[in-house]
Amino acid sequence: MTPVPTYSAGIRLLPNAVTVLALCAGLSAVYFALQGRFELCVAAVGAAALCDALDGRLARLLDASTRIGAELDSLADLVSFGVSPALVLYLWQLDGNRLGWVVALVFAVCTALRLARFNTLIDVEDEVPYAKEFFVGVPAPAAALMAGIPLFVTLDFGPGWWSAPALVGVWALVVAGMMVSRLPTLSFKSVRVRPRLIAPLLVLVGLAAAALITVPFVGLAVVGLVYLALLPYTAYRHRWLARHPEAWNVPVRERRAVARAARSARRLGLRPPLRRRVAGRASAVARAVRRFGDDSAGAVQRAGRGNGRASGNGRARGPASTPRGRLRLGLRRR
Repeated sequence: MTPVPTYSAGIRLLPNAVTVLALCAGLSAVYFALQGRFELCVAAVGAAALCDALDGRLARLLDASTRIGAELDSLADLVSFGVSPALVLYLWQLDGNRLGWVVALVFAVCTALRLARFNTLIDVEDEVPYAKEFFVGVPAPAAALMAGIPLFVTLDFGPGWWSAPALVGVWALVVAGMMVSRLPTLSFKSVRVRPRLIAPLLVLVGLAAAALITVPFVGLAVVGLVYLALLPYTAYRHRWLARHPEAWNVPVRERRAVARAARSARRLGLRPPLRRRVAGRASAVARAVRRFGDDSAGAVQRAGRGNGRASGNGRARGPASTPRGRLRLGLRRR
């Protein structure tokens, strides 16, 4: 039996120390903005994002996950990716506008609401199996990246239509709205890379690092735009999983076979026989999720109530006596 490694108290404090560094980096962005050194603001927020990506993994690696660490991480994210970007944008282009401070406040408040909702969804027990593959709304670090796209472009190409105060304010409000929306976004923690794709992926990582070193601001703007372009695909993938309960417990890499089988059945004019009855409660949850959104616990309860009402209906019908019955048996009308 392999002994469980033990770490000293100082090593176990390392994740919280990294979180505090992220908090300091986020506040430093405001300090640099007050001096008008906006390129250093971007570097400070980038350092905060790097620390935010490391602290959770260090906590799991060292078995040092604590409740205070989770709360400290949320507070650091609020400062680094909510308050700091809002103040940086305000000091950069929105200071002379009467509505500029309103935009900064809305962005910071939406970040706080996004993080509060994330913390509450962690404790949800009756969630669908694929829920861990998605976030609800745009995460705070990604929102800070997208909100800074006009600043990144301006630092490389100079002022233009992209740096107009009205456009910067409207874009910040749009990003803030995406944070508190029900829009499903991809969780990269659940992404698994096939062994044959590791080498090409490492080459792409090297190219991205070279781009960030040579043209850092253009590279950040491109990364933000790519993330924005992935949102329609993520929404489509979320809807597809909600409509196919048979793929919920299938590994991610094997879902392509399920999708190909579904496409082949549609081309042949076939329907999966007894699909709703085979799926059972999973299908009921899927219908409730599609109807009521991402509130998984509420969807399960509504699905249960719906099944209860259906079973209490006194009128009995034959399975194929109605068009709906024929569809349940996989039959098509000629």
